[in-house]
Amino acid sequence: MTSPRTPAVATPTRGRRPARSTGDDRETAILATAERLLQERAFGDISIDDLARGAGISRPTFYFYFPSKDAVLLSLLDRVTGEANLAAGDVLDRLAEDPRARWRELIARFHATFGGHRALVLACAQVRGTNAEVRRLWAEVLERWVRAVEAAIEGERRRGAAPDGLPARDLAIALNSMNERVWYATFAGDGPAVAERDVVDVLLDVWLTAIYRSTSPPPA
Repeated sequence: MTSPRTPAVATPTRGRRPARSTGDDRETAILATAERLLQERAFGDISIDDLARGAGISRPTFYFYFPSKDAVLLSLLDRVTGEANLAAGDVLDRLAEDPRARWRELIARFHATFGGHRALVLACAQVRGTNAEVRRLWAEVLERWVRAVEAAIEGERRRGAAPDGLPARDLAIALNSMNERVWYATFAGDGPAVAERDVVDVLLDVWLTAIYRSTSPPPA
């Protein structure tokens, strides 16, 4: 997760045209085509010709915007993680108001963001083992969320709402990693999975129990 302690992450472009122009409509069309096709087939089964055709451009024109289809996937991942950062807003800075409500708000916002792009999330998870750049980008994103949650846990301990315990960083890593795996299983229906209607509340209770040793932490 993230908070204003960590500035909102700008969404870098993976295309070749950073300036806004009429050509950006074509770049947007390529990205929209990719996300649509990911709902229908695996990333490995999508070709550059598929992307170009869906965007209404030629294959040579595609290369003016993206050097490869991997770059398209990375651009989509940039956008979605940026969207998640913005959705998180200042929630972690308002924990003392009502810790249970604020943690639930944060988890629910992330769930809504990634659930709205589940085909992309699943594609990135599937190619991460073989695509070093996707793996690197996701590790950078996860590190930012870990640091934000680590700072929030430490803040809750300083104000006496959460007891001392495991190192805050280790706890933040475990909790973020749990969310990642649980959401993947829920979105993919991969093996034992928490029902989507329940997943936010299940994750919330685990987070609260791990951080506060209670599902009803005290407000300020």
